[in-house]
Amino acid sequence: MKQSKNVFDNVLDLIGKTPLIKLNKMTSDFKGEYLAKVEAFNPGHSSKDRIALYIIEEAEKKGILKPGDTIIETTSGNTGFSIAMVSIIKGYDCILAVSSKSSADKIDMLRTMGAKVYVCPAHVSADDPRSYYQVAKRLHEETKGSVYINQYFNELNLQAHYETTGPEIWEQTEGKITHLIACSGTGGTISGTAKYLKEQNSSIKIIGVDAYGSVLKKYHETRELDTDEIYPYRIEGLGKNLIPTATDFDMIDKFVKVTDEESAHTAREIARTEGLFVGYTSGAAMQAIKQLSEEGEFKKNDKIVVIFPDHGSRYMSKIYSDKWMEDQGFFDSENEASIKKTQYIN
Repeated sequence: MKQSKNVFDNVLDLIGKTPLIKLNKMTSDFKGEYLAKVEAFNPGHSSKDRIALYIIEEAEKKGILKPGDTIIETTSGNTGFSIAMVSIIKGYDCILAVSSKSSADKIDMLRTMGAKVYVCPAHVSADDPRSYYQVAKRLHEETKGSVYINQYFNELNLQAHYETTGPEIWEQTEGKITHLIACSGTGGTISGTAKYLKEQNSSIKIIGVDAYGSVLKKYHETRELDTDEIYPYRIEGLGKNLIPTATDFDMIDKFVKVTDEESAHTAREIARTEGLFVGYTSGAAMQAIKQLSEEGEFKKNDKIVVIFPDHGSRYMSKIYSDKWMEDQGFFDSENEASIKKTQYIN
């Protein structure tokens, strides 16, 4: 509860009400006005703060969570950080099953926030006992007094964004939003936000961003899970090798796929041109806008909102590491390592 205008009881009071920031330089040649919903302004630096607080407080209201209980979750990093943060304030233990694809920065942050972390191999099937889905289920079964958040299959994931992100964007754009561009992983952010916005104006176009190597785009188009679509990719928190029930595919008009390499470079471009230090999925969302603009998706008077889900500090060992970029083969004559711009004075 707020004590006064600028004094808060704890960090949880700062969740939500993130700003819309106009994108200027990167979109100067595009038709339409572009506004970024910058979720790094949440205290846990990502949109996942919203679902962590909402789901935990709903569990408390229903008597599912009691003092001294343990919260268990499957996460690529951001949800885990948010749950750990909320657990600290509310007095719960926290156990997280994390994909090995998550950056070392994210995993270190989870440990720093007091969570017990199990790092699971990324490139195994969802039903493999080593997958982070199955490890979290096993830990829940083995841990007395535990609650499994299960964000991929939890309707409250969607509901959290329906009650917060959607209304915020509608109010901030004064109802003039024409397009929403958002990455889809669990699908809670895009689905919940879309549901609210579509209720206000059904003509708002909702465009999801998917990764090559993920099944979501084809499932949206065919309603069939094609396992031939699955192969390893690098972007964290985007796409899936299963179909999350937290995704309401009926709310999404279409999907666009983006590559690991272009998304990484676009994230770095956002930092260089707009001064916004954002994460890998933000680069993916902005890359989708580039592709959509080239396809003629947007008109002069359109107002496009793009969700930037998290902060760039979580990717220092990945897309913001020149060595990592070089190791992935992401640097070429057009995209030279920034280290070549660095001079060391002895």
